[in-house]
Amino acid sequence: MEQVLKVDNLCKRYSRRGEYAVENVDFDCMSGEIVGLLGHNGAGKSTTLKCLFGMLPFERGNIFICGKDVKKDPIAAKRNLGFVTDNHAVFLRLTGYEYLSFMADVYRVPFKERKARVEELEEVFRLGDALGRLISTYSHGMRQKICMMGSLLHRPRLWVLDEPMTGLDPRTMKAVKDYMKNYVKGGAGILFSSHALDTVARLCDRVVLLKKGKCIDELKGDVLSQQSFDFEEYFLSHEEI
Repeated sequence: MEQVLKVDNLCKRYSRRGEYAVENVDFDCMSGEIVGLLGHNGAGKSTTLKCLFGMLPFERGNIFICGKDVKKDPIAAKRNLGFVTDNHAVFLRLTGYEYLSFMADVYRVPFKERKARVEELEEVFRLGDALGRLISTYSHGMRQKICMMGSLLHRPRLWVLDEPMTGLDPRTMKAVKDYMKNYVKGGAGILFSSHALDTVARLCDRVVLLKKGKCIDELKGDVLSQQSFDFEEYFLSHEEI
């Protein structure tokens, strides 16, 4: 397996004299893997993801995406990354098709391949005629779908999802979970942050647990799948005090 993500001793704080939001965070994601990033609110998940995507500078440590340094070679790193945030940051005055065309331009998806890729993703997300409407008219769940489609058009080696199931209907949730399992079979890796513990346990090959900005544990899939293992009880036992 190839390492598609390496977070190496990441340290980030929001003020020069403040406490670290994340401190010495260290984990990786290999090709063919779905890795869960868990933690209670304020544990450092969103900060870690924003540093990974280049949205936040960080004081110490390194992040590599497919061997490309996020600090030293950010464009090359981001070409291998698809990122779905939890706030559905899209251009509301574009139609669905226009947004997908824009994302294809950004990631230099060849024109001759775009139609086939949109059709492939439409089989999963099923926005139908809504693709021709302004995104401002979309529901919460529909905006989540168009964000996912845009993040996948360039077939990233690393797909990062922050609370991806929020607002999705049951059919789409199942379709997305099936798609995630199949997507990593092609050699990609997925980093998946969610509070839906049952979904995490069913999907992830490994789980990294953050608490107060630090990695405190890592669980493998064979542990998560054990009937005797109570994942909810484990997670709650690490709740912030």
